[in-house]
Amino acid sequence: MRAVQSHILAAVGLGLSLAASSVTAQTSPPAENSTAVPAAAPAAPVVLIDRVVAVVNDEAITRRELDDAIKNVTAQLQRQNIQQPPSDVLEKQVLERLINSRVQLQEAKDTDLNVDDITVEKAIQRIASGNNISIDQLQESLKKDGVDFARFREQIRDEITLARLRERDVDDRIVISDTEIDNFLKVQQEKGGSTEEFDLSHILIRVSDQASPEQIQQARARAEEAIKRIKAGIDFRLVAASFSDASDATQGGALGWRESNQLPTMFADAITSLHPGEVTDILRSPNGFHILRLNDRRGQNAPVIVQQIHARHILVKTNEIVSEDEAKDRLLKIKDQLDHGGDFANLARLQSEDVGSATRGGDLGWLSPGDTVPEFEKAMATLKPGEISAPVRSQFGWHLIQVLERRDADMTKDQQRLRARMALRAQKADEAYQNWSSELRDNAYVEYYLDSK
Repeated sequence: MRAVQSHILAAVGLGLSLAASSVTAQTSPPAENSTAVPAAAPAAPVVLIDRVVAVVNDEAITRRELDDAIKNVTAQLQRQNIQQPPSDVLEKQVLERLINSRVQLQEAKDTDLNVDDITVEKAIQRIASGNNISIDQLQESLKKDGVDFARFREQIRDEITLARLRERDVDDRIVISDTEIDNFLKVQQEKGGSTEEFDLSHILIRVSDQASPEQIQQARARAEEAIKRIKAGIDFRLVAASFSDASDATQGGALGWRESNQLPTMFADAITSLHPGEVTDILRSPNGFHILRLNDRRGQNAPVIVQQIHARHILVKTNEIVSEDEAKDRLLKIKDQLDHGGDFANLARLQSEDVGSATRGGDLGWLSPGDTVPEFEKAMATLKPGEISAPVRSQFGWHLIQVLERRDADMTKDQQRLRARMALRAQKADEAYQNWSSELRDNAYVEYYLDSK
């Protein structure tokens, strides 16, 4: 745990203020032999500009940060037509989210995980493009909503940082073996071979690994109060926003559509017999107490037929020595040879810089949708069997592409294995993330000043 001067932070943070004018008036010394007494300077009004509401390790979370986060969450709840919980409840929920985010951002900083400005700018460009507006229009829209663009940029940086941290410390460490997939599919087949999808919402009352029996009982009592309100007819989304400790609490606890095999066995078993609109009893896991609501369900039994393309290519890469124009001109000369009877396979072996395919005459084998980058796939889609493309630019360099043949392939078994792998990964990732997040939070020094005035 970091060393922290909490008493100093408290003294500074809880009394952070700025005088509207000079605190003490400067006066000239009295003239010699003068008996006049200078008038006392009026007391300067003190204007509170911010204060600390929590200390996380060696960093403070201020009232302004909390207010901004509450404003964003409130707007989100309004957009989703979710009734806002009582202000004191929402305040504590949002503060906990800020604390968890701050703990994780500190972990990223301590382990030298940084997100550069170029990555942030590209993310902002994607946000603008996704809303069919320009960057200038995005800035104007944020300004109308009272959002400072510089602060918005840093929020995007933090979101990318947190996503990369989870990928590095959780997702990338998950290993799924072929044996696990085989066993998974075997169990699914024994259950009837079909895969259902469920639209779910949930509430999590978190329990720390270090919780005492009294704290566990308090958490259970909180879960019982939540389910009591749900059964009394209060909107599940409002109860989730008020009670849940999960990161999706302010979205009404929405998990979205999940395949049954993507859910922990305890969850899958609990919702199997539910009808849409019904909720489970309180479920206990190592992370705490859960309540699930089934919003809808649907089946997944259709065979998966995809069009595959058998293709080959010649690649010329660009680098500090070979410019874009030089690489393209080189391919144009190769294309001219092919147009005049040159052998594609021989030229690929001699000229292609794709080491993996060059020895096979550029042959890439049968490709399914999504197997190649978008530019390559788009070019392939326009070619007839035997036809050779003009030079095509991708992130890897410049390509000449030839489509050899097409076919419709039944990918049901491949898709089943892919879905099984994804389901197993989702199961492990959710549990691993909760454990990792809880461990970081439990090891952090956190001191609250929310109720201090």
